[in-house]
Amino acid sequence: MRTVLIIGVGAGDPEQVTVQAINAMNACDAFFVLDKGEAAAELTEARRALCSRYVTGSYRTVIIPDPPRDRAAADYEGAVRDWRDERARLLAEAVERELPDGGVGGILAWGDPALYDGTIRVLDSIRAAGHDVGYEVIPGISSVQILTARHRVTLNRVAGPVHITTGRRLAAGWPAGCSDVVVMLDAGLACSAYRDLPIDIYWGAYLGTPDEILIAGRLDAVIDEIASVRAEARARKGWIMDTYLLRLHPEPTASSD
Repeated sequence: MRTVLIIGVGAGDPEQVTVQAINAMNACDAFFVLDKGEAAAELTEARRALCSRYVTGSYRTVIIPDPPRDRAAADYEGAVRDWRDERARLLAEAVERELPDGGVGGILAWGDPALYDGTIRVLDSIRAAGHDVGYEVIPGISSVQILTARHRVTLNRVAGPVHITTGRRLAAGWPAGCSDVVVMLDAGLACSAYRDLPIDIYWGAYLGTPDEILIAGRLDAVIDEIASVRAEARARKGWIMDTYLLRLHPEPTASSD
């Protein structure tokens, strides 16, 4: 059996890579990289830099062109499934071609592999298709943890819940009964629709990297600044990764039922 290690390497700061992740990286014969093209070349290079810094033995880097994804499809979830299935096919071919029986491969996942990252599902698809490939998951520090640390706030209020969602879901409506909402994968700053509500925002982009940007304040007072800074950064770098926490005041009143 071949084994793939899905290794969470944090959001970008090499000093936030855990000892467990470093040990896992040093167990790998090859690293598999799904290459998103020139726009994300900086991310590919960052993965190489992590390997150069922490891996003491020999290894190979296997580049796999990431299949295109239809982001405008009417059936969004179906388009994601098709994209993930094609990823699984390409990765399975690469693993069987590049690793001998008993070999170990690694995939470096930004943040934590369990939080809005599709690599675990890709490996599940590979196994479901009958490939003799096992996998293990090594957790990493997520962008959500770095966001709250940088802004020096707690993720939740006393005994309160936290809702983690996407920009697409937030655009469909504010989560019922929630006052603290973390938003990821938001291409269009869906929080702008709530600028008339008493909400504080803690926003961060490129968290854990030298390009890190932080803005916080009342949503209606800072959302235009965030939109402007975000657009400039994306145009300059060709990509953006950002996450934010929304804190509604006052907290929803608990039901007496």
